[in-house]
Amino acid sequence: MADSVPVPCPTCRRENAFTPPTFPCACGAPLTLPVLRGGVPVEILHRTWQASWVEVRCEVCGRQDEWPAPESGCACGTVVRVPVAPAPVQPPPNFPSFGPPVPRRAPAPAPAPGTPRPALRPAFRPVTIRTARDCVTAAEQYLKWLGYADVARTQERTASGVDLRGTGVVAQVDPTTRATQLREIECVWLNGLNASAIAVFFSLAGYARDARSRADGLHIPLFVMDLTGTPQPVNDPADELIKYGATGR
Repeated sequence: MADSVPVPCPTCRRENAFTPPTFPCACGAPLTLPVLRGGVPVEILHRTWQASWVEVRCEVCGRQDEWPAPESGCACGTVVRVPVAPAPVQPPPNFPSFGPPVPRRAPAPAPAPGTPRPALRPAFRPVTIRTARDCVTAAEQYLKWLGYADVARTQERTASGVDLRGTGVVAQVDPTTRATQLREIECVWLNGLNASAIAVFFSLAGYARDARSRADGLHIPLFVMDLTGTPQPVNDPADELIKYGATGR
């Protein structure tokens, strides 16, 4: 899985962790968008079709295709487009290409007994979001990808707001265009407490500041959704959930 990179919010100056999305290339290889470290994100005020796509070359087969431009949401409600490194110029045929030697990676120390091991999983296949129902579907697929194999949507949204339930997990999805509020965070936490399960929240528009602070204190993983259907972590509990998945809980 791709490492997260810090993305500064142009509105509140907060740095948010952003994990570049991975898509399946036509050759079958996973293609992770090469987010430009240190690049300046651009706030999305008006969407256009042309600006919503970027050209990226597959490092395995060399195919260059257009992919959904990566977006990141902030807790203050701002949504930005994350810059992507331009596709490298291919060398002419029969022209040797040399690069710097790859340094040897030092062996990692063995984890202490009882320490959860990072989960090994294939690249996540996102669900493009066009409707509110798509948001719930994307969150459901993401939780299954994290290891909650039996997670499923509730028959109808309960008064408490729970959208998804599975063994050891409950989740709420906010598909509205307003920042998720404190009350919704506390509701999903209470539902998780009653079910002896981890509570997870997915939001399309980000989180109010007090909601984000409360979630951090309650250790609730928070994700924001972009229109590609790839949830992005916005706090440490979310990063931990991605790293270890359901097995680390």
